[in-house]
Amino acid sequence: MSQTPLLSSSAAPSRELRERIENTIRFLSVDAVARANSGHVGAPMGLARAAFELWNAHLRFDPQDVRWPLRDRFVLSNGHASMLQYSLLRLYGVLSQDDIERFRNLGSRTPGHPEYGETPGIEVTTGPLGQGFAHAVGMALAGRLARSRFGKQAGDGPELLGPGEHFVYGFAGDGDLMEGVSSEAGSLAGHLGLGNLIFLYDDNEVTIDGPTSISFSEDARGRFEAQRWHVEDVDGEDEQALDVALARCRAEVERPSLIVLKTVIGKGSAAIAGQAKAHGWSMSADDIRVAKEAIGWPADVELYVPEDVTAYFEERKKQLKEARLEADARQEAWRSAYPERAQAWEAALARKLPADLPALLCEGMEGVTSPTRKHSAKVIERLSEHVPYLVGGSADLAGSGAPPLIKGRGIVGPGAGEGHDPFAGQNIHFGVREHGMAAVTNGIGLDGTFIPYSGTFLIFSDYMRPAIRLSALMQVRSIFVFTHDSIFVGEDGPTHQPVEQVDGLRGVPGLTVFRPADGIETAMSYAWVLEKAEGPCALSLTRQDVPGLERADGFDRYDVWRGAYTLREAEGDPRVVILASGSEVSLACDAAAQLQADGVPTRVVSVPCQELFAQQPADYQDALVPDDGPLLVAVEAGLAQSYRRWIGRRGVLHSMQGFGASAPYADLATHFGFTADALLARIREAL
Repeated sequence: MSQTPLLSSSAAPSRELRERIENTIRFLSVDAVARANSGHVGAPMGLARAAFELWNAHLRFDPQDVRWPLRDRFVLSNGHASMLQYSLLRLYGVLSQDDIERFRNLGSRTPGHPEYGETPGIEVTTGPLGQGFAHAVGMALAGRLARSRFGKQAGDGPELLGPGEHFVYGFAGDGDLMEGVSSEAGSLAGHLGLGNLIFLYDDNEVTIDGPTSISFSEDARGRFEAQRWHVEDVDGEDEQALDVALARCRAEVERPSLIVLKTVIGKGSAAIAGQAKAHGWSMSADDIRVAKEAIGWPADVELYVPEDVTAYFEERKKQLKEARLEADARQEAWRSAYPERAQAWEAALARKLPADLPALLCEGMEGVTSPTRKHSAKVIERLSEHVPYLVGGSADLAGSGAPPLIKGRGIVGPGAGEGHDPFAGQNIHFGVREHGMAAVTNGIGLDGTFIPYSGTFLIFSDYMRPAIRLSALMQVRSIFVFTHDSIFVGEDGPTHQPVEQVDGLRGVPGLTVFRPADGIETAMSYAWVLEKAEGPCALSLTRQDVPGLERADGFDRYDVWRGAYTLREAEGDPRVVILASGSEVSLACDAAAQLQADGVPTRVVSVPCQELFAQQPADYQDALVPDDGPLLVAVEAGLAQSYRRWIGRRGVLHSMQGFGASAPYADLATHFGFTADALLARIREAL
């Protein structure tokens, strides 16, 4: 793997200038937090030296183009220390002085925690501890996948620089290591051998409640070594030792690396250094003045940046631009050497798709009785042939179709077999790590080369919710494939039978949730996800068979993209309109047929996606589901409270009222009233 250009000796700052730069980082953080009367200064003060060393001498990036594809990535997993990153971005000219002045203010580019898409130079939204670390694992995996598919080949010299030849660096704190998601993601990273991932652990031995000894006594080195990581120990104030350790970490190509960095939280202030109160804002005006005067810093100037510090970074930006141009020239040499790979990489970045994708996915799906999870498996199989930048897998449930392995597309990781490139496959075995899997999925998406998917049983979406929420906040194009989506899981019982989960996912702003009713709806859901989605999507799929549906005359498969459509029209003005999704759509059709035979005109509306239906014009919504006139009924084998938006307070909600039970799914349908007779009785009573 190519090495990041290191800082030349002529560009290294003197000891005196280095200290001024480090103190600039410290007191930009202190002053910004003081102005906001809110925030965290302890980590920025303790990590200033290490952060400057990493960014200045090791991180390959171009401050004038923060999305440069060949850049190294930096992740601040302990996102409460956001002013550390904002201070660095300010010194490199990515952020302005005004941005720093407006820290934590409404509409600023410097929110309380780093937010992807809001602040240039931020690679991932962090704050919930452990998530940045786990997302970074996904970003590193994406780099390895990109190098395998598109990059230069073994034996090529350093004159070529292809995709995936970058590193993912990050900072993490005690809280990141305590959160379980970091253990899941760290285990996966070690198993996969992600040698392009390097994290610096801020081992300051202090938590919010006091010393780490009150709650955390793990041997971090032993833990990560057991997970197959390369580990270094470094004094956080010894930049020369850190320089050597980072070089050794980059040379370790088959294992991710952790640098255990001993630091002093709040360094530079006698009032808070080494104390728990350094975690929050606790410095008084006198504390700030005393800290500044102790190092000869102007006590009466806020957000001070010395002139020689500004001059140094202006020169450094020029040097980084020169390094970028040299890297771009090496990339052009790669393009010349591998034009087909270059073309494929550009197609992936541009998200190029077959022109007839919906037709391709729908072929042979009409009228087929099958679980929607199996329809999904067929769709993913077809996508793998036509969308080579789609990658993913399941949390040890591929055998249950959640989602399945793509035949003939290879395994990612050691499972690829001896002599095979471990990153050439498309199938990722995430293991039983749902929490980590969701974050890694997002990290792959954030890299920008691949569209990732991952899946498990719907009930375990609860384990994934933090990362799903972050995917929606960031609008990253992750695809979450959930199967076994109702009480009809059957004999496994209520611990495995979702009732509130679909509604819970529908409640996440920015997440598009599909619950398709048959093969056509499943295929068109995937087609929308690939062609139209600008953020994350989830699919809710059945374990049990559902019939291929008969549709009303004039049906256009693109009606599925409207979120709801008339599946079966009433014979005459409808007295009843039944809304349903997934496995309950056929049930609604059976009930409607009987009502129609009894002289009650009934319309059935299939609702594969409430979010898309909500985006339709009001006249379309009103024509499909009138506010007045017919009785409105919604049926779903879950809590289904999300349907109240469409049927109102007085509509009939035929849904679960509590948890399920352990029994064959046909017995559960009878017991909980998900039969045509039970639904008919409920509707007749309401009429």
